[in-house]
Amino acid sequence: MSRSDSYYGQPVIKEPTWTWEIPMYFFTGGLAGASAGLAWLSELRGDDELARRAWASALGGLAISPLFLISDLGKPSRFFNMLRVFKVTSPMSVGSWILSGSGLATGVAAANAWTGMFPRTSRVARPAAAVLGLPLSTYTAALLTNTAVPVWHEARGSLAFFFASGAASSAGAAAVALTPPKYAAAARRLAIGGAVSEAVTNEVMRRGLGMHAEVYKAGPSHVFDNISRACVASGAALIAARGRQSRAAAIAGGALLGAGALAARWSVYKAGFGSAADPKYVVAPQRERIERGESRGATRRDAKVSAPRRDLATPATSDGR
Repeated sequence: MSRSDSYYGQPVIKEPTWTWEIPMYFFTGGLAGASAGLAWLSELRGDDELARRAWASALGGLAISPLFLISDLGKPSRFFNMLRVFKVTSPMSVGSWILSGSGLATGVAAANAWTGMFPRTSRVARPAAAVLGLPLSTYTAALLTNTAVPVWHEARGSLAFFFASGAASSAGAAAVALTPPKYAAAARRLAIGGAVSEAVTNEVMRRGLGMHAEVYKAGPSHVFDNISRACVASGAALIAARGRQSRAAAIAGGALLGAGALAARWSVYKAGFGSAADPKYVVAPQRERIERGESRGATRRDAKVSAPRRDLATPATSDGR
């Protein structure tokens, strides 16, 4: 795109101010939420051995997630300040409450699964943790798509499905790695199914982005995307081929799938910076919407109205006319 089709070659919006903790927060939160769902469903099926390890994964993810978020915020008080109100229209406010409620419910459920404590409270905590797990895995997608960053905003119809798929594959992968193979059949199915869904939703998201998909084809986002694809494909294949017979293969496959899901979060995160830095991803879609009549404004073609030129031979009056 030429300079005349952009905002004089200058960025229109600022790059995100988030730091490296945010993609880590996306990953650990998704892992925790999907693991809670896996744990509860495993209990319903009578797979207590798998359920215990899935509860441990969920608790571990929820113990780490707030630390990443607080580190990015700079002060613990800023996180607690978000809990002072509940604002439905704010993904950050809703997410903070989901994270807090999910952490409490998961803590009770995990304690009961491993020690037998809180038998009555856990009857409510276990399904509550599982129900909160789905929005915990996907609300970060709403957080991204609610920003002005073009590549994130344009993915508002597909990013949540991509994040949910990655959360499912990472939860299944963690359970496969932590659970003896004879008890991990459901975890293997979740890991492989999540990996396939992650690959499909990734492609669907790219196809729906149009010109914004370009940011995934260069720079750090492209590197992380290639790492993610390679890890997800090899991890799923290893679990499918050897995960049932070999504990070492299950651990290696689980580690690869987890690394793939994490790299996918980094790819999306880095894509936002590339999208915000290049003005064409802001200006060009705006002009296209105006030309289609979807929003108000004037295109460059229709708005070439030059300033009136005064005849230099005609003396100006005192008021400039």
